[in-house]
Amino acid sequence: MITQKFVDREEELRILRKAFRRGSLVIVYGRRRVGKTRLLIEVSKDFRTLYHLCKEEEIHETLETLNAKLFSLTNDISLLKHPIKSFDEFFERLPEDVVIIFDEFQILAKNYPRILGIIQEHLDFRGKGSIVLCGSSISMMEDLISYGSPLYGRRTLSLKVEPLKFHNIYEFFPGYSLEDLVKVYGMVDGIPEYLLRLDPSLSPEENAKEEFFNRGFLYEEAEYLLRYELRDLSTYNTILEAISYGYRSFNELKNATGLESSKLTRYLSILLNLGIVGREAPVTEKPKRKFRNSRYYISDNYFAFYYTFVHPFKEEIEIGLPDEAIGNFERNFNRYLGWIFEKIARQLLIELNEAGELPFRFTKIGRWWHKNEEIDIVALNEREKKALFVEVKWRELSERDAKRILEKLERKAELVELKEWDKLYGLVAKKIEKKETLRERGYLALELDDF
Repeated sequence: MITQKFVDREEELRILRKAFRRGSLVIVYGRRRVGKTRLLIEVSKDFRTLYHLCKEEEIHETLETLNAKLFSLTNDISLLKHPIKSFDEFFERLPEDVVIIFDEFQILAKNYPRILGIIQEHLDFRGKGSIVLCGSSISMMEDLISYGSPLYGRRTLSLKVEPLKFHNIYEFFPGYSLEDLVKVYGMVDGIPEYLLRLDPSLSPEENAKEEFFNRGFLYEEAEYLLRYELRDLSTYNTILEAISYGYRSFNELKNATGLESSKLTRYLSILLNLGIVGREAPVTEKPKRKFRNSRYYISDNYFAFYYTFVHPFKEEIEIGLPDEAIGNFERNFNRYLGWIFEKIARQLLIELNEAGELPFRFTKIGRWWHKNEEIDIVALNEREKKALFVEVKWRELSERDAKRILEKLERKAELVELKEWDKLYGLVAKKIEKKETLRERGYLALELDDF
């Protein structure tokens, strides 16, 4: 049984409340299960609201439902004698102070394209309340506000709802250790519905076995989400699995997948747009060289986990023989978490930066690499010419280990073309022996307990 739980989202609530008070066309979108509907229900408590979930049905059925909801809202007896027969009538009868929410709006727009023009007319000539168009098909929702759409230029707010951050996860699992929370975040990201499906009485590893390897809800979810957005699923599977194997540059992916450059470019562009895949270049790279020296990675932790540990063993899992998949998971999960911990460390540094708790405020943050040398995190303030170099280690470090890593970091930092810059160095790890000694020597030293 999935219980309702609303966590964080203070900034989104503030933005939406402000838009609703002004009278607006609001576009809310994001991947499925990310909590869009729950967010809208929460914010609508402060407003007179008509909520409608769009379904695959005949338009006359939709109008009958809207008529009933309109009557419930207004108690207008004439709606029972003379029900609305069109969307034009619906908007004419809609009170001016009402917020109307169309959830999964892409379904209605697909089945009845005229709705876009009707909403445009309502906004231009009659509307004073707010209309919220919410959807999970990211590509379709972005098309609604693109050039050429009847709604182009009319939105007041376009809000993409992102997954929760790592620091929100503990509210779902108050009995878990910080290390366990890292494991959960590495498995399901900050997707509220996935977090609610895990059993807090089980360990993260036990939850993984139940939900993924014993064909629970999360086993089917990845390909269900892809089918919802994409065609030619086999090609996307090939690309995502190649990225999970460590093929990161465009040429590596081209060779690993056997796809032509133009086709690979198109497919990667779609995955980037959906937020499943990310692309990064060295943080110091000049704009003209960014694409040439970029790397691809699976940015959604749930998809990263699925394509690392589940999809390669799908055939065995399907026939009820998951032992090989589970063995691979048990051997390699901790190594996989190293990349997840880097992601969390970056989130922490951004939060410390916003709070003004670092030696300087950085304006850019990312990875750096050149040939065989890499630095996990580099944060820059280009105006003040200050740089912070940070290594991230998902393990406990002795004092000797920490000193050795920092010495190596300082050597690598000399390879970064930042002459005459002030350079600071830091280390983030599970645990650091004599952390305070490093801080006294001017290093940034953060361990899991600092989170």
